[in-house]
Amino acid sequence: MPAPFTFVRLQYRSGDWNGVDERMPTNLLHSLIQYTKVPVVQKEKVVALDSAELFRYPFCYLSGHRLVQFSAAEKKNFIQYVRNGGFVFVDDCNHDIDGLFARSFEEQMRQCFGAGALKKIPKTHAIYSQFFQFPDGPPPTSFELNGWGDDLVHDYLKGIEINGRLGVLYSNKDYGCEWDYDFRNKRFLAEDNTKFGVNILLYALTA
Repeated sequence: MPAPFTFVRLQYRSGDWNGVDERMPTNLLHSLIQYTKVPVVQKEKVVALDSAELFRYPFCYLSGHRLVQFSAAEKKNFIQYVRNGGFVFVDDCNHDIDGLFARSFEEQMRQCFGAGALKKIPKTHAIYSQFFQFPDGPPPTSFELNGWGDDLVHDYLKGIEINGRLGVLYSNKDYGCEWDYDFRNKRFLAEDNTKFGVNILLYALTA
């Protein structure tokens, strides 16, 4: 029997890694239970980016609003984790393509993997059909549609591929806040907006 899936949130020394979307992990874990047979640990786990413990888990989440500036140990672990087959979902809670989080995180990726490594993901990518179908690419968030940040609807996500597999998924769409609600309130939605989150988690586990 496979080990239960653990939702890992990355703790990094700069920024505000713990200042966002506290209910989102539980909400996505509930969706995994609802739609799939994947066994889960029902509470998120915080793991320091510079810790060897990181390599025990296939998926981790990194988010925030502020500066992202990895220490040497954090940068080394991030590179090794992704190159070894780990998956990092990164969400900019500012919903901003030119804000502090976006600019500093993208610079960290340039330093880790080289200029141009972070690329737009085509709508035909497997992550959009992993479980639920999203033929138009990443679903918009209510923050985009109602006006937020740069007032843009971002019609793409970015990512870094290693040997043909997505190792870093990067979003300016603020999915973290979009999914940051008590899972019991999902029944009031016309359409469950966490379905794309299920695709992300299953891609990380199976691709």
